[in-house]
Amino acid sequence: MAKKNRTPCPCGSGKFPEACCDRLIVDGLPAPDPEALMRSRYTAFVRGAGDYLLSTWHPETRPATLEDPAPDLKWTGLEVYQAATRGGEGRVEFVARYKLGGRAGRLHERSRFRRLGGRWYYLDGEGD
Repeated sequence: MAKKNRTPCPCGSGKFPEACCDRLIVDGLPAPDPEALMRSRYTAFVRGAGDYLLSTWHPETRPATLEDPAPDLKWTGLEVYQAATRGGEGRVEFVARYKLGGRAGRLHERSRFRRLGGRWYYLDGEGD
């Protein structure tokens, strides 16, 4: 029997990965809402799971490829400020913290999500 990871999920939910983002990233289950998808995408960035990131990007805005992250980029935390869903549209505002070249940084984004074929997809985002 495989040993379970006892480190909390990188997305900051407080759950263990197998009860959180691994259900989407590893098991392929659809995200129940935009916030869960955004959290799983953050975890995918932490893990370098580019295939998952592309597969959860809406086809209208999906890039052909992803740029390789800086080799010394380290994601250090996620805080979700608000999440809202209305019909087949969703929005999530968050701050993702990172270290690059030993310096701390943050990405503040208001992301938009759209439901297509029964699944949520990342559409785009505005950051500051």
